[in-house]
Amino acid sequence: MPEHSTWLTFALGYLKDTLSHNTSVIGQSFIGHLEPSWQSFEPITASAVMMLLVLAFALAVRGRLAGDGAVIPEERLTLVTFAEAFLEYFYDLAKSVMDAERAKKYFPLIGTAAIFVFFSNVLALVPGMPVATSNLNITMGTALVVFVLFNYYGIRAQGMSYITHLLGPAWYLAWLIFPVELISLIVRPITLAVRLMLNMAVDHLILSIFLGFMAVLVPLPIMVLGVLVIGVQTLVFTLLTCVYIGLATEHEAH
Repeated sequence: MPEHSTWLTFALGYLKDTLSHNTSVIGQSFIGHLEPSWQSFEPITASAVMMLLVLAFALAVRGRLAGDGAVIPEERLTLVTFAEAFLEYFYDLAKSVMDAERAKKYFPLIGTAAIFVFFSNVLALVPGMPVATSNLNITMGTALVVFVLFNYYGIRAQGMSYITHLLGPAWYLAWLIFPVELISLIVRPITLAVRLMLNMAVDHLILSIFLGFMAVLVPLPIMVLGVLVIGVQTLVFTLLTCVYIGLATEHEAH
């Protein structure tokens, strides 16, 4: 994807120029004796900033919910009301995919994924802000966390039957069904990561391009479209996470 500059690009560039006089601090690569690419640190730094913001958001909401007036709903939009509405929506989504017991049990992963993806996507509406979900390394890392955990949940819930079901209903069809099931399992984190990365990278790039033409009126329709993209991509990522967990932990009784 084409690169676009954010405030992290300039901050890391300034850090590079400041330390470039001391190669013992920066170091050099073993291949070609080149200085490391400072732009490669931008997605990691953006995701770290986002994690700190999400943690601060969670602590602020938890502090207000721990108060005496937490039982009474607030009439205006606050952090608490937003968190309640946001998490309640995705909890209902999880219950619609699986039963209420499993939705409650696995909601820490589902809710965390929804919050991280949503807030990372929201930064795409702010010009010059780094968008962690527009980088394949970050989205692939997030998808791999979901991939590892839903397989772990499946093995813990079903035991070895979670592995043997990949062989199909009959042993003589295992040679045909097992490769298909294995490929479909491996492709899941790839599709999660690539879909999210492409949509957010293109959305942020288009907004940056239109801001270069006119900073006020022209980007407004693009920003409205960006709000739709943010909501849809958060919903799709979270919905697929619920589906994968539901399929992995599903028994015959379900």
